[in-house]
Amino acid sequence: MTTRRRYLLAALVGVVAAIATLGTAEVVALFVAPAASPLVAVGSFVIDIVPPWVKETAIALFGTGDKAALLVGLGLLVLVLAAVVGALELRRPPFGAVGLTVVGVVATISAGTRAEATLLWALPTVVGTVIGVIVLRIGIRRLSQWLAVTKAASVEARLTRRGFFGFAGATAGAALVAGVAARMVNSATSTVNAVRSTVTLPKPAVAAPPVPAGASLDIDGLYPLVTPNADFYRIDTAIIVPTVNAADWTLRIVGEVEQEVEITLDELLALPLIETYATLTCVSNEVGGGLIGNAKWMGYPIRDLLARAKPKAGADMVLSRSVDGFTAGTPLSVLMEEDRDSILAVAMNGEPLPLEHGYPVRMVVPGLYGYVSATKWVTELKLTRFANETAYWTDRGWSAKGPIKLSSRIDVPKYTAIVPLEPMVIAGVAWAQHTGVEKVEVRIDKGQWMPATLAPAISDDTWLQWSMPWTPGEAKVYLIESRVTDKNGTVQSGERVQPPPNGSEGWHAITIEARA
Repeated sequence: MTTRRRYLLAALVGVVAAIATLGTAEVVALFVAPAASPLVAVGSFVIDIVPPWVKETAIALFGTGDKAALLVGLGLLVLVLAAVVGALELRRPPFGAVGLTVVGVVATISAGTRAEATLLWALPTVVGTVIGVIVLRIGIRRLSQWLAVTKAASVEARLTRRGFFGFAGATAGAALVAGVAARMVNSATSTVNAVRSTVTLPKPAVAAPPVPAGASLDIDGLYPLVTPNADFYRIDTAIIVPTVNAADWTLRIVGEVEQEVEITLDELLALPLIETYATLTCVSNEVGGGLIGNAKWMGYPIRDLLARAKPKAGADMVLSRSVDGFTAGTPLSVLMEEDRDSILAVAMNGEPLPLEHGYPVRMVVPGLYGYVSATKWVTELKLTRFANETAYWTDRGWSAKGPIKLSSRIDVPKYTAIVPLEPMVIAGVAWAQHTGVEKVEVRIDKGQWMPATLAPAISDDTWLQWSMPWTPGEAKVYLIESRVTDKNGTVQSGERVQPPPNGSEGWHAITIEARA
């Protein structure tokens, strides 16, 4: 047998040992916590430690699929490390087993860094690593036995070869089936524990105003005025959706307050809730991007709850904390504004918050990017000062207060579309949150700006739809741009600015081709 083949077979043993490690860990995580899985824990740890530009690149490349891409990348890394461990164990035992143990220690430490972790969170990785080392040692021993008789009697060689592949196949198959099944059950357990489906929402004390007639334009390809829950973007730091038992959920208001406040979900639902439409935007949204959505939310005004706690003089920031440890710093002055519906939301588009959007309670603050305001699975509001404390994303170089910048987007026609030389419509959405849109303009091939027709806005805290009829004059490629002006007279900047550190800027531009 060639040296190359020997090491390929040893690498196979390493991969089988890795599968056994992860499969066992997933099964043990069933009895500890879904997020205690080593792959999930390491993924969460990576999210916390990588430089901001890496996260921005991932969001730009994969959008809302950034977490899936991370897990796939980690999986590939595990396969590479496993192959190295197997080859090392064959060449210089027990260094392969030592290497696998070191990886297990790193995963155990990663699990321990999670905000909700307990000592038991180490158990899945520890047990999985022990099983992995055993599988590695047995597999390499069987491989060595086969290699030792390759020049001996053919019957003995066939038997040892069969024993090696039988062990590798059976172990990998059993671990893979058990691991996948456990992961599926782990995911299902989160849903069951949340008992979202059993929540009965009260009627709001103040219903949202009706959507104005004509606010939603019937134009094929134009993004809906109200974003369905299933289509609403999701950007957060959680690899898997945190498990929150609604019966145990509480929110604490602490810090620079005269009186600390604690409230349960039942107590929150018993308060006079309000409905409001609000457009949420991720600060990572590129010009023309889709990390933005509009929904009808129901919840309790944050200012009224803060009033109970009586913030002390000098406090200017509310540091909100999620169950998974994420933090966001929101200006206290914004949360206390009477004309801004900043709420602790319990419902989204008429149903309890979806799990991935913060069930049971999240923050919704119109006019601020999500990284400073839209904390999901929120459990604590701490009154403090910007001079004294920072939050998750400000620690990574983003600006502290994050007001949303005005912008417009072209939805119709699509970028690089081929259109006939016939009358058509250019349409899109625009927003100038908490100020309101005054006008949207469109220009073709850097010509004169032409006014678009605005559909009525639900409110100044939501986006609106716009449209403009147009007929291409000749067969060629056209450049189409749009810009918005808010009610204060501020015109959207045409200078391209990347999202870091406080949001993208620039006119959205598309090219289309008109053909006869």
